[in-house]
Amino acid sequence: MDKHYCIFADNLYIGESVDNPALVRWKLTHGAGQFGIYLITPALNGIDQLEIIHCANLKQKYYREHPALIYGIAAGKAEAIDLLVTISEEASASGMDGDLLGYLRSSGGKGE
Repeated sequence: MDKHYCIFADNLYIGESVDNPALVRWKLTHGAGQFGIYLITPALNGIDQLEIIHCANLKQKYYREHPALIYGIAAGKAEAIDLLVTISEEASASGMDGDLLGYLRSSGGKGE
């Protein structure tokens, strides 16, 4: 069976600066390195809801057995922050103030 380093939410946020999103997704899935790509994922610390990680983190052995759920792909950390702001604003507008994961799951995310 082919192992993947990540899976993508149905309602994936992609930054405007990401060139060739289909290729970026393929590379992320198969563990190919990329400079400047940051991801929005559920936080692993049990406190925060979401976190921004560099795509190089997916190369860790952990993600080979536990693929990361990706909610957003950005070309740079600043763009990743902008995507988080967008998610937060959309959650607030839908009446889910402060419940970013709940909003993402209800809007097409594959969450737990």
